[in-house]
Amino acid sequence: MATIKDVARVAGVSIATVSRVVNGQGKVGAQCRTRVQKVIEQLNYRPNSNAKALVKRSTNTIGIVTPNLSMSFFSSLACGAERAARERGYGLIMRNSLYETQSEIDAIESLRDQNCDAIILHSEYSDESTLIGLTEQIPGLVIINRFIPKIADRCVWLDNVTSAQEATNYLLDRGHQDFAVITSIYQNRDPASRILGVRQALLLRDMKLPLDAIEESTANMEGGEAAVQALLARGTPFTAILAYNDLMAIGAIHALFAAGIRVPEDVSVIGFDDLSIARACRPRLTTMHYPIEAMANYATDLAIKLASNATPESRNTHLFLSNLVERDSVAALV
Repeated sequence: MATIKDVARVAGVSIATVSRVVNGQGKVGAQCRTRVQKVIEQLNYRPNSNAKALVKRSTNTIGIVTPNLSMSFFSSLACGAERAARERGYGLIMRNSLYETQSEIDAIESLRDQNCDAIILHSEYSDESTLIGLTEQIPGLVIINRFIPKIADRCVWLDNVTSAQEATNYLLDRGHQDFAVITSIYQNRDPASRILGVRQALLLRDMKLPLDAIEESTANMEGGEAAVQALLARGTPFTAILAYNDLMAIGAIHALFAAGIRVPEDVSVIGFDDLSIARACRPRLTTMHYPIEAMANYATDLAIKLASNATPESRNTHLFLSNLVERDSVAALV
């Protein structure tokens, strides 16, 4: 692979002259510039983007940090960000935090070392003061899927309470009164917000959600299966299950079928996220569509704008809402 030294030697110029031609900076005569460009083409020389970044102290690169890119939800987030970055002429560098606070910080520092001025962070466990401090250090840092009032202009988030209310009302309108909720054991903010939404929807109809109707487990298919097995073992009555996400909902369906309980004829199930697997399972899953790719697109644009201008244009919040996607896993009782 040709280097800048090779180009300089063949063209008979200094390395500095080649650098000026490559970067389009400084004064270089027309004949000299043409000769250098011809040698670059002949040698198929490709400038080192990291070296150019060190000169410019910035890159057309966006960084994104998620807990675990192997999970469908976070891969959808990353895909949305990458698509948006490409449309704007940027590249994307991805990092996993693996649900560890220090790994999250290390990932951000790694992106900063690579001169990523715009960074999208899906933070699970860092406390608010840490994230506020990071936004003070990194003008182009955007927090996705979390709301912190003090840095509302940097947060792109979903109204989980309203979304859970909509899912609950959908079941109520179809005659369901006995609910079970299977939720994530992970101590982030989404599970509590969604249970709050369920409780508020029930309260408005003079109903309550019993404590024994809530079961926590891991936020995957195995967790959904285990949660339903626990509900059945203690005899909790329910005609409908509200799941924390689509994976738990599908696990719940597996557990119900294994127990001889039909979906939706005997028990209705509603998920959250609207992953591709929700359309592939049987019965096809009714779920709340999480606009994560649209949020990623928006967050990418916001991060680029903030990186180019450290002062936000306004103190607006960046709130998204989910919408219900009706398929085959919910039956009406009335």
